[in-house]
Amino acid sequence: MARATYGIKTHETLLTELTGQLVPQLVAAFGVGADTAAEMLIVAGDNIDRVRSEPAWARLCGVAPIPASSGMTNRHRLNRGGHRQANAALYRAVIVRMQHHEPTRAYVARRTADGKTKAEIIRCLKRLLARETWALLRPLRTIAIAT
Repeated sequence: MARATYGIKTHETLLTELTGQLVPQLVAAFGVGADTAAEMLIVAGDNIDRVRSEPAWARLCGVAPIPASSGMTNRHRLNRGGHRQANAALYRAVIVRMQHHEPTRAYVARRTADGKTKAEIIRCLKRLLARETWALLRPLRTIAIAT
């Protein structure tokens, strides 16, 4: 058992080191660890310039809103397509932020007072986090365009 733990710790250290070298600004974002940053890099792929806009990035991550209104209700749901692991990574980061990040907690309280459900608030937060990760991946896009 000790040998397996040693291997996991070694891989976590290596992942943290590599993502810290490649996208330190993303790893430094609140609630985004090396595992989430690595997942975003996997989604971006070798051709990060293939995703040309922030809405396209959100669609690729599976967090683009789709109107789901009927009758008197006006609401949205998340796109079921996209990269499921990226969606799960964004979800984990949002949950961490909802528990420990004061601006996010204030946002949740405000949206709850507006009558939004927890699922709708998480949808909005995942979309905001996808927007943030898109901006934090900008240095990689400028490197890809320059080469």
